[in-house]
Amino acid sequence: MMNSYYSREDLKRIPEIMNLAPKAAASFIAFEKEIYTDSGSVPVKTKELIAIAVAHITGCPYCIDTHTQRYKKLGGTSEEIIEAVLVAASTRAGAVLSHATQALAAFDQGLTTDESSPVTPVTKPDCFC
Repeated sequence: MMNSYYSREDLKRIPEIMNLAPKAAASFIAFEKEIYTDSGSVPVKTKELIAIAVAHITGCPYCIDTHTQRYKKLGGTSEEIIEAVLVAASTRAGAVLSHATQALAAFDQGLTTDESSPVTPVTKPDCFC
């Protein structure tokens, strides 16, 4: 039985995943290696801080752990991490709020307020979320 849903031990299976899709895995590793270099305009330390914030939005505990450890080795502080996470949280909340305009637009179109017409049950979803 598992002690927790996510375990650092699970990361030992990454080679197994890479063996199951070697071309895709090699492409991903090359992409990641290219991104996390100092060859671009953004320093690696800043990239790691961005990765921590994004990992909180995507909800990946492995990424949170990995990028936090890398960031700490590069001299990052816990205060910087928390501030970046709060920026990510605020940005995500802002996106949710601004997307509410879609709900208003959907509400305003289509259905009439005629209560005598029955609502047709949905047999096929328009989205899969």
